[in-house]
Amino acid sequence: MPLGDHLEELRRRVIIGLLGLVPLVALSLTFGTQILEFLTAPAQDALRAAGQPARLQALGPIEVFSAYLKISLISAVVVGAPWILYQLWCFVAPGLYERERRFVYILIPLSSILTILGALFLYRVVMPLLLVFLIGFGTGIGAPTTRREPLPAGVTLLQLPVLDADPVDPLPGQAWVNTRLSELRIAVAKPNQPTAIFSVDLAAEAGISQHYRLSEYIGLFATLCLAFVVAFQTPVVVLLLGWSGFVKREVFIKYRRHAVLTCAVVAALLSPGDPPSLLAILLALYLLYELGVFLLKIIPAHRVAAGFTREQQTRTAAQQSALDEDDDHTP
Repeated sequence: MPLGDHLEELRRRVIIGLLGLVPLVALSLTFGTQILEFLTAPAQDALRAAGQPARLQALGPIEVFSAYLKISLISAVVVGAPWILYQLWCFVAPGLYERERRFVYILIPLSSILTILGALFLYRVVMPLLLVFLIGFGTGIGAPTTRREPLPAGVTLLQLPVLDADPVDPLPGQAWVNTRLSELRIAVAKPNQPTAIFSVDLAAEAGISQHYRLSEYIGLFATLCLAFVVAFQTPVVVLLLGWSGFVKREVFIKYRRHAVLTCAVVAALLSPGDPPSLLAILLALYLLYELGVFLLKIIPAHRVAAGFTREQQTRTAAQQSALDEDDDHTP
């Protein structure tokens, strides 16, 4: 095809890819609040477990709405990534040989699965460990010491019921402590309005009170998610290096210690330095490295190029063996 036709085909694929994202954007906007609640749940759980107010703050009038739009658009792009990759594949595939296409048939599904695993690993494992460390580190600095003395004569303390849940139909003026929410809650009735419940956050003594800003938390999560998605592509990188012939499988096995050191450096960059999250990330990265080495063994380049048929594998393996012998005898 002439260059102009190539550009026209690329333009057409880009338009189709973007049009395919339109219904996903509408769907993500519909469930944007639920997605936002899902992403902020680890921070709220960690803050509540540390005895800190489990509310994220918004310091601007449009901060919550902008975070809602940002998360909705990112979710639409993530969910629509296979569609975008398919359109890219439709543009590139006509220029590839059949044996070259077989490599892509393995790499794209593998990369998609690793992307999902990276995001889940961040959400389920790393974020809880990271937040526990950061919250505990902040609250432990300069923690005040409160002096205790006997009550003066004739002084009594106010006693409120301590409950795990709100009572049913509380009367106006009644107050209680909700231990699950760590809140002081009061029933208030306004004229011509039903009884509403107002609350005050309760916080354990801490040197630095933890109040997280919504936009900063979402930005941190998005940055870490991108970093983990890239880091979890290690098996893909190992396969590409092995298939291309730049690095043989024996080299990957020989330099395992160097791989562990590299994984440790990457883990230190992705974690704040606390031992639990550092160890979890290091272990995950090294297992991904070993997965790439294992995949390189069971699906070598000549087997993929042959299409996994017995006759083609035998012929391709013989040709590869002959090439290796020629390389051994080359001065």
